[in-house]
Amino acid sequence: MQATTIIETQCGPVECASYGEGPAIIALHGGMGGQDQSQLLAQSAITKPGFRILALSRPGYLGTPLRSGRSPEEQADIYAALLDTLGIARVGVIAVSAGGLSALQFALRHPTRCWGMVTVSACTGHLDPPPNVFRGLAMLNFMARIPFMTAMMQRKALADPEAASRRSIADTDVCKRTLADPDAGPLMIALQTSIFDRLSRRIPGTINDIAYEQQAVAYPLENIATPVLAIHGTADRIVPFAHGLAIANGVPHAQFMAVEGGEHVSLFTHLGAIRARVGSFLVEQKK
Repeated sequence: MQATTIIETQCGPVECASYGEGPAIIALHGGMGGQDQSQLLAQSAITKPGFRILALSRPGYLGTPLRSGRSPEEQADIYAALLDTLGIARVGVIAVSAGGLSALQFALRHPTRCWGMVTVSACTGHLDPPPNVFRGLAMLNFMARIPFMTAMMQRKALADPEAASRRSIADTDVCKRTLADPDAGPLMIALQTSIFDRLSRRIPGTINDIAYEQQAVAYPLENIATPVLAIHGTADRIVPFAHGLAIANGVPHAQFMAVEGGEHVSLFTHLGAIRARVGSFLVEQKK
């Protein structure tokens, strides 16, 4: 993982890992995330050289306080403020899961600052999480108060990655194949174990995300001028496939990659195909 720094902006502090050279891309993690998972997102999806990655902790996660921006609109504004502080005129954006709402708001509120966007399994509007999400969050909230328990759970996930991954990948064969892949396997394991590192500092942002997802209304996607590539699994049990279709049908310059049978972690189960599509899209936008 790349080192991070806390960057003071006009909208508040933001934790950011900045690395690479070339046109900048902001990477936005999902629930239970942080800049480490934003780095994993970029590492997984973006393999073409020649880009500068800005991997952020969104507000309420790790080193970025929730006061820096609770709503998707406020989070979009702090991304723009970060660019002002860093002296960057325009960026691409890649967002996964709960990072989708603020990514879309960035394109809507700051259209001249965004040269392209990739969404992966992203929430694009109203979402009522499945009941098991609330049960899992309650358990994690309890565990976060007991440091030795989080360390124990991290060791358990490392010792039996298949059991940990089966919560995200229902098909046993797909799970085994993903973990056996020399590229996808380590990335999937890193994702599964990362949440137990500084667990208590990931929960406020997750609770905040869920609250705003539940009250979200339909965004005016037809007003997004930015070229967008939406990638979504047809079997996503966390953020339904309809969210990806909303971008495909609503954004004027949208491209859509439907991952047949892909679940919420289709980025890892279908890593090669997604990498190829994202690479082509990014190169196309920056010609």
